[in-house]
Amino acid sequence: MKVLSLCGLPGAGKSTAIEAVKDLGLIITMGDVIRNEAKKRNLPPTAENLGKIARELRIKHGHDIIARKCVELIKKQEVEIIFVDGIRSLSEVKIFRQFWKFPIIAIIADEKLRLKRLMERERDDDPKSLEELKIRDRREIGFGLKEVIENSDYKIYNNSTIEELKKKTRKLVITIIKNY
Repeated sequence: MKVLSLCGLPGAGKSTAIEAVKDLGLIITMGDVIRNEAKKRNLPPTAENLGKIARELRIKHGHDIIARKCVELIKKQEVEIIFVDGIRSLSEVKIFRQFWKFPIIAIIADEKLRLKRLMERERDDDPKSLEELKIRDRREIGFGLKEVIENSDYKIYNNSTIEELKKKTRKLVITIIKNY
């Protein structure tokens, strides 16, 4: 089994990058663990609620709890390639690397462009202003995302078109899979 990860700050283009390679394997989204927990608690999936749940789970069960839950899920799969979306910390990376090579691809984009994309996406938990984006970025960076991005194995700069990001991502992922 080959397990890879894509990471980036909100609005950087992770979902678009994953869309470019979804036909190559299964997508496991770490944020779904948090959203599922919100459902169990009958809470709406707002940025505030999701952030609170993520912090609570990490405080109660350790900083790598989301990764451990994802590893359990991945081990049950019968596919050759799995993409993990939403890695947030080096402690999570360490959990995955106990089982797989786990190369990390960071998607990077400018702050104003990320805000524009998030506002256009209109997901319930997306920021509606630059200040809200800065708050969300601080939360993500607080989990350790900045270190993951800085220490990623590959970086894709996404200040261009959707088509260009998809093309770059697919080319890189196919190369990674061949050399895994």
